[in-house]
Amino acid sequence: QVQLVESGGGSVQSGGSLRLSCAAFGYSITLMCVAWFRQTPGKEREGVGFTGSDGRTAYAESVKGRFTISRDLTKNTLYLQMNSLKPEDTAMYECAAQWGNICPSNWAGFTYWGQGTQVTVSS
Repeated sequence: QVQLVESGGGSVQSGGSLRLSCAAFGYSITLMCVAWFRQTPGKEREGVGFTGSDGRTAYAESVKGRFTISRDLTKNTLYLQMNSLKPEDTAMYECAAQWGNICPSNWAGFTYWGQGTQVTVSS
């Protein structure tokens, strides 16, 4: 069983930055596809970015150029660096993982989820 624990959320003004962390326990994320999702009340969960052990990353169009996903295998931790934040980035951010070197382009099949960390961006 893989346990994912997010941290780093908070409140920030528009234009600010935050870095989210997702620590994995139970198994190494070395051979896993790991991702960040976000969700706001009344909306569907949205994929933000993912990275596979093949080194490939992908981002939602809405965050390209502002968000960067990375992983530190020595700490078994996934990160999401968020810059130039906008009020529309306000959401609960969740990390997720699935077995496999390559992440699915349709963002499907994630088996393990964290509890989420809230990000609030004020104008």
